[in-house]
This record gives sequence, C-alpha cells and structure tokens, in this order.
Amino acid sequence: MYDDFYQLTGRPFQLTPDPEFYFESNTHRKALSYLGYGLAQGEGFIVITGEVGAGKSTLAAHLMASIDRERLTAAQIVTSALDGQELVHVAARAFGLDVAGHDKASALAQIEAFLHEEARAGRRCLLVVDESQNLSVEALEELRMLSNFQLGAHPLLQIFLLGQPEFRALLQSSPALEQLRQRVIANHHLDAMEPGEVGPYVEHRLAHVGWRGNPAFDQRVYAELAKATGGIPRRINQVLNRLLLMGAVEQRTRIDSAMLGEVLADLNRDGALGVQPAPVPAEVAPVIEQVVQAAPAPVPPAVPMHETAPVAALSQDLAAMLAQRDEQIAELQQAVIELAEMRTATPADLDEEGEEEADPRLDELTAALTDVNQRLAALEARTEEQSQAIRHVLTMLIEWIESENPARAAA
Repeated sequence: MYDDFYQLTGRPFQLTPDPEFYFESNTHRKALSYLGYGLAQGEGFIVITGEVGAGKSTLAAHLMASIDRERLTAAQIVTSALDGQELVHVAARAFGLDVAGHDKASALAQIEAFLHEEARAGRRCLLVVDESQNLSVEALEELRMLSNFQLGAHPLLQIFLLGQPEFRALLQSSPALEQLRQRVIANHHLDAMEPGEVGPYVEHRLAHVGWRGNPAFDQRVYAELAKATGGIPRRINQVLNRLLLMGAVEQRTRIDSAMLGEVLADLNRDGALGVQPAPVPAEVAPVIEQVVQAAPAPVPPAVPMHETAPVAALSQDLAAMLAQRDEQIAELQQAVIELAEMRTATPADLDEEGEEEADPRLDELTAALTDVNQRLAALEARTEEQSQAIRHVLTMLIEWIESENPARAAA
C-alpha cells in the first residue's frame, strides 16, 4: 500500500532476507572479512553469531548470491531440532542427492561420493547451516564427521555455521564439542549497527526501490530510531514498515519524530519490539494532540481487508474523515476567538443604542460560547475512542500486508 502512495517500485523493508538489499555496516564488513579468510583456507568451520534480526541470514544470502559457482558448490539448510541421522539426510538433500529410505550409512556414502566427484571437477563444497542454535550436540558432531571427508590430503567439505548468541555460548562451553572447537578457523559475532549507520541503512533500502526523497525524514527520526531499535536491522525494518504505512494513510510527505513516537508506542504496547517509545519533544506535543483529535471514527468491520480495491477505498475514506474533522475544529476555534473578542468589547461597541442593549447581547454571546465549549468538550471526550479506532485500522492494514504472501514472512 505505502509503496504505491510513495511511488516505490517495491517493498523496501520486507522482513525476509534479500541479498539485493544487503547493507555493509561496519560489523557486516568485519564478518565478510572473516568469511573471506575462512573460505580461502578451504577447510574447517566458519562461525558467525548474532542477535535475532542482526542480519545473519541476509549475510548468508549475500554470500550465496556472490560465490563463483564454477569453483565452489554451496548448499544451505535452515535447521530445526534435528538429531544426527536427520541432519545427514537433510545435508544430502541440500546438495541435490536423492537418498532412498532413512539409512544413515547410505546417505553418508552418497555424500562422500558427491564430494569426490566435485573435487575431481575442480570445485570445493560449502555447506551453510542457518539457525545452528537448534542443533543438538549429536547433530553438531555429525557435522564434524562430515568435515572429515578428504581426497588425499585435501578436505572436501567446509561448513559455515550461523546461530544466535546461545549457540556461541554452547560452542565455547560444551566439553563434548572440544573437537569441533578445534576445527573453527574463523569466528565473528555480529553486533548491532552503530547509531550513525541507521540513516544510511534506511536510505540505502529506500533508494533500491526508486526513492527520490518522498517521504522526507527529519534527522531526529534516525537518532530516535537507532535508540529505540538498538540498531538491529530487522527491528528497524519492522518500525519503518508501520511508519511508512502511517505516512501513506495520513498522506504525509515528511516523516517526523511525533509519528515515530506513535508507532513505537503501538509496537511497545503490542510487545512486538520490547522497547520503550522515544520521548516526544515538547514542541511537537500540540501537533500530536491535533492529530489524535482529528482521528476518524471507527471503520465498520464489514470492510474486506483481503482485497486491494477496498483497501485503497478505505485509505480514501480515512483521508476524507481527517479533512472533515480538521474543518470542524477550525470552525470551532474561529468561533471561540470571535466570541472572546466580542465579550471583551464595551457595551457601546456592542450596540450603538446604549447600555440597555448590552446585557441581552452579552447573555446571548455567553450562551453561544457555552455551546461552543460543550462541543469542544464532546470532541475531547471522543479522543481516546477515536485514537484506538485508527490504531485498529492501521493494525488491520499491517496484518493484511504482512500476510499477503506467507512465504515471505521473516525468519
């Protein structure tokens, strides 16, 4: 939805790892250096760990997209809780081998024969194992045994392990993994991006889908985004998806810190990020209040959220509601100003015939002012209800967009 509003050629902040959006932060540059060194050695294990969403899978995808297939045959598996025998069969299938039945010995024999065939063709083999923290010690030992295959003095298989911090702790502390530890030739932990890298990261991804400055971003947004997300790429993507959706719904051409504060508050309330919203600057607090007061009434649940046309119509309805509410508020504010000015005037100003006409006019103006105040009070009383209503609409839009293609859900 927001990609159409901002005339983008794609979704810049999808959660699925995509090598085309690879951004080389300082920590990713170091990781690639370790990877390059490890691959040059042609043996043993390379280990990359990092927090959830730090970019490990994107790094692996970037590697898989950039290797020379004439010199290196690479296969990738994403592990669940596999035992040793299951892992051997999964590795065989990753290299395109069709192993009949569940016999471990047959699977190992086919893997060894395949590795020898590749070596004779002048190609080395690499197995990339993502989500390694899910593997048992038994399964990790099976990987070590696979790395023992050799042709003469030359190792036939190199293994690249990606995992979360608990895998790093297991690898460092488990006595049963001593032999595997001795085979690790390169090891790096992906840190979060530095605060100064968040802005370039956001603009790098936007530029990849044709961004030309619409929407514009206040510089303060990047600093607050870095603080709120801890510099974790997937968290940044999650926030930006909702932030740009809000911008499209409200037809904004500039993203400011007030909007970011609202999005972070919603995510924090839902427990999606586990972070506190960035503080809202005092000078923009009145703007937030005006936006909340201008929120539309609840949208009937009958609106089908699974069809593109109704979603576009819903966006137009929201914009019309906002415009109508703004007009009402402007009229009331002008009425308050005029009535206040008239009440401060002298009786002669109110009526040329004298003071006997003043009191009735003042009573009339007072009654009118009371009516205006009551209408303003009614608007204020509906603020919370309408604020929750627009958040509910935004949440439904987000859920529809993120479920549009389940195969692209973040891993």
